[in-house]
Amino acid sequence: MSVRKRSWVTNGERKGAWVVDYADQHGDRHIKTFARKADAVAYHATVAVSVRAGTHTAENRSVTVAEAGELWLKAAAAAGLERTTLDQYRTHLKLHIAPMIGKVTLAKLNVPMVRKFEDDLAEGKRSHVMIHNVRRSLGAILAEAQERGLVAQNVVRSLRNGRGKAVERRQRGKLKVGVDIPSPDEIRALIAHLTDRRRPLLLTAIFTGLRTSELFGLRWSDIDLKQAVLHVRQRADRYGQIGPPKSAAGERTVPLPPFLVNTLREWRLACPKGDRNLAFPNIHGGLDHRSSVINRSFRPAQVAAGIVSARGRAKYGGLHALRHFYASWCINRRVDGGLELPLKVVQTRLGHASIQMTADRYGHLFPSGDDGAELAAAERALLR
Repeated sequence: MSVRKRSWVTNGERKGAWVVDYADQHGDRHIKTFARKADAVAYHATVAVSVRAGTHTAENRSVTVAEAGELWLKAAAAAGLERTTLDQYRTHLKLHIAPMIGKVTLAKLNVPMVRKFEDDLAEGKRSHVMIHNVRRSLGAILAEAQERGLVAQNVVRSLRNGRGKAVERRQRGKLKVGVDIPSPDEIRALIAHLTDRRRPLLLTAIFTGLRTSELFGLRWSDIDLKQAVLHVRQRADRYGQIGPPKSAAGERTVPLPPFLVNTLREWRLACPKGDRNLAFPNIHGGLDHRSSVINRSFRPAQVAAGIVSARGRAKYGGLHALRHFYASWCINRRVDGGLELPLKVVQTRLGHASIQMTADRYGHLFPSGDDGAELAAAERALLR
């Protein structure tokens, strides 16, 4: 590795430049020229450090962040990721990453640039949750590029661990009953005003905590009314595609309280029939639409029950609020007859991939004591 001056004559005029001649960590030779000696010496010093550390990427080998992002999306599609996940990744790249740092080559991308990128996202009024997700996508782009030999290091991983998570937790706060989670009184009022054909679906959401996609993918063959359990074996995404649950933990068995068993037994007789044998289909027996369920059934029922915001609109926007309620309702109740790990029970019921996920989301709702109430008793208290 050396710094030398190169001179030549063009049209009778003598010219010169300073040349940095070096071999990278792979033994490949590179040459870079500078007009000033000071710039060449500074570059030489920087390259020497990165070559020794094995983190150097020559500029002539580097692609831009936007180009690396496209490679990442193609790899994600080839890996068979869900369409909704791919759409989210594509949004991160097209709307946030590419417009702001897309033209930067990976060789020039560094930690200060990523920090500034985050600051620019914040100034653009992106939420802390969005900034966190976009940063993760950028890290995934660089990880893919690193595996392809397009960059020697992932600068996102060099960011201080936990810095963003602490900010995100402060901004998001904890889920609150009556704000994010319907209270028992609100659920009682809601149940009394569930009167249309989607009443069984919404009651199942309340008393099982299934995700919306899992409710839409539920088949009658997955429901055992004699044993009072249902089995989550598939889900229907927002595009109507049937597939397996979100994770291995998503495939689970959930108990059904007596009131729900009786409701489902009656609904089975009236349920529209279709080729897929869905438990909660549309009127033709096919997949129902999430927007229709929310806008034509869930929100109108809230308004009728007086569960509204200051503007008189439905207080809870989506069915995930019912999933939050189920989690809060199960917490510290011995739903399996004396099980000593209620947090583990909640994790299993919700189909979370890890108990840490459940603890982070709902741990603050656990009371200091244990009332020992059974699931059926809790149901009777709601329906009294």
